[in-house]
Parts: sequence; C-alpha cells; structure tokens
Amino acid sequence: MIKRRLAAFSLVIALSASSSALLSSGLQAQQQSDRVKQIGGKFMCMCSCNQVLTQCNHVGCTTSASMLKELDQAVARGASETDITSGFVQEFGTKVYAEPPKSGLSLVAWSLPSIYLVLGTLLVVFVIWRWRHAMPRAATVRGTSSRTPGISPQDLERARRRVTQETED
Repeated sequence: MIKRRLAAFSLVIALSASSSALLSSGLQAQQQSDRVKQIGGKFMCMCSCNQVLTQCNHVGCTTSASMLKELDQAVARGASETDITSGFVQEFGTKVYAEPPKSGLSLVAWSLPSIYLVLGTLLVVFVIWRWRHAMPRAATVRGTSSRTPGISPQDLERARRRVTQETED
C-alpha cells in the first residue's frame, strides 16, 4: 500500500515537473515570438511592397519569409536588438528602417515641422498684434475719430447722400 502511494506520488511529481517544463518552454517560445514581432515591426519588407516586415501580405513573398527567418534565428541566438538592426542595415541599407532613426540629419527632418509650426504661430500673433496697435495710431494721424478710421465726416456725409439719391431712383 505504501509502495503504491509512493509510486503515485512520484508519478504526480514527474508529471508536474514535465508539465511545468512544457509550460515554461511554451512561455519562452511565446516571448520569443513576441520579441520577433516587436523587432520586425521596425523594419520594412524589401520586396518593394512598402509594408512593414511583419505585415507584408504578398502571397508567397520570399523576401519577407527569409527576413523573418533570419530575424527569428537571431532572436533564438539571443542577439540584442542593436546587433539585429545593424545586421539588417548592413545587408539592406538604411531603407530597411520603417521609421528613420532620430539622430543626425534625420533628427532635423523630424523636428522641422514642429519648429515651423511654432514659428508660424509666433509670426501670426506678431502680425495681429501689430495690426491692433497700428489702427488707433492711423486714425489719429489722419485727424478723424477713432470710430471710423480713415474716413472724414465730410466723406461720410457725401456717401450717405449718394446712397440715398441712388436708392430713390
């Protein structure tokens, strides 16, 4: 009876150890697959489809299949993301990047739209500020009231008479 219990207990321990090994290997494979997808999302497929490597939808695309295989092997070897990236750049050039790196001339290209937006906004604010401050000054220079800048009372009365005359006809 004790031998049966010991055999059953050792069987349970062996099964739990093998199942935990299977779970850990399955978890490790899932993590590797997720890492491949994450790194592969930073590269373009070189088959001229202009799609991200992990999303190339050409049926039978040998380029994306070989690139993904190479990427999967590099991740399985434990290569760092920097090593993988530099390997792809050496093989395909900088056009392999899905998003250009934010350094050097690319950094200037990334920052110019923001700089132009800020400068344009400042220019518009400055022009509006100048217009608002120039209007009362222009009215007082011409010797007219600030209500109707640039129009003398005589011109205003003449225009009213002409409108009245033309609408009566």
